[in-house]
Amino acid sequence: MKGDELLDKLKEHLSLKNYSKETLKGYIHHVQRYLESPIVGRDGINSESARKFILSELNKKEPASVSHAIFALEYFFKNVLNKSLNIPKPKRNKKIPEILTKEEIKKMIESTSNIKHRLILKVLYGCGLRVGELISLKKEDMNFNEGLLHIKLGKGKKDRFVKIPLSLIEELKAYSMLLNEEILFPSNRGGKLTKKTIGKIVENSAKKAGITKEVYPHLLRHSFATHLLEQGTDLRVIQKLLGHSDIKTTQIYTQISQASIKNIKMPLDSLDN
Repeated sequence: MKGDELLDKLKEHLSLKNYSKETLKGYIHHVQRYLESPIVGRDGINSESARKFILSELNKKEPASVSHAIFALEYFFKNVLNKSLNIPKPKRNKKIPEILTKEEIKKMIESTSNIKHRLILKVLYGCGLRVGELISLKKEDMNFNEGLLHIKLGKGKKDRFVKIPLSLIEELKAYSMLLNEEILFPSNRGGKLTKKTIGKIVENSAKKAGITKEVYPHLLRHSFATHLLEQGTDLRVIQKLLGHSDIKTTQIYTQISQASIKNIKMPLDSLDN
């Protein structure tokens, strides 16, 4: 069976399993790179060439990205080739993102004059949304009476509710009343904005605010969760707001938060007391 036929079979299997578009796109991407690699051209499609391919990927990419490639290849071997493949997952680099302070986020919002762009920043941070969730929001997803935002089929195809910040309700309500489209944040040409466009909006706002950190949309979500933790919100509540299936994913924010470290009284400071 040729490469294109194998990819079509993989796509069909993923679609039948009702995997998300993001997962489907990612798996196809990784498997296609494997099938088109010189290693497969030389050694054929087998577990040995798959291992060699992953080793070559580790020399060029982050362990997290390579882990995604391993999951994709294992799925491909099991469900398309009917063969087993077991490749150890590389240990991830434990990088802690440099969180934005509340003051920095405030500066980003204040330095953004475009109404829609400013609201995008407020919703990303204020509700802790993923970019994919933000661009899929519709007017009907907002319940202003209850003060809730309905996130439909988020990551893992799970629905959840998120509280709309009180300071945002009237602004969002006024904005949505002016819209002629169902999409909450439509592009100028109609339809959804792209993830790349959201990334540019966030990046430009950070530059205007004079922030020198690397700022990207997901950092606003990280900042949202960290600030909640630092103000004493229970970790289980944060897990529910973020839509995490596993509490372990949410526990990363206990490492990111510096509040417990900053509040320690250091021994040197008590020498004169």
